[in-house]
Amino acid sequence: MFQKKNDKLESFIGCGSEVIGDLTVSGTLRIDGKLTGNATAGWIIVGEKAVVKGDLAAKGIVVGGRIEGSVKADDLVELKPSARLYGDIFSKKLAIAEGGVFMGRSVTQCADAGLVNFSGEEASAQ
Repeated sequence: MFQKKNDKLESFIGCGSEVIGDLTVSGTLRIDGKLTGNATAGWIIVGEKAVVKGDLAAKGIVVGGRIEGSVKADDLVELKPSARLYGDIFSKKLAIAEGGVFMGRSVTQCADAGLVNFSGEEASAQ
């Protein structure tokens, strides 16, 4: 599903559960229920039946369910075939599987990006 050194799941919102409010988790957060609010975690997994109305921020985010809000990842955002994302994506890498729905704006962030000026010399982005 995703690659990192520790695949341990630290926090879980189960199917049939509903959370209203903002969450901050240091490790991995899996959402299979409903979240109305913003979430910040190391990694976030949104299950196929999950509904999120709010913004998500993490190192990596894997989406199988529905999100209405912005998604910001330091590394990767992956949309599975069942994903429905209505909002903006900010990440270094974006993968959308066939069947995944994305309606919004995607901004690719690259730490190593350089700007080329008209003299042909490379300048660092500021």
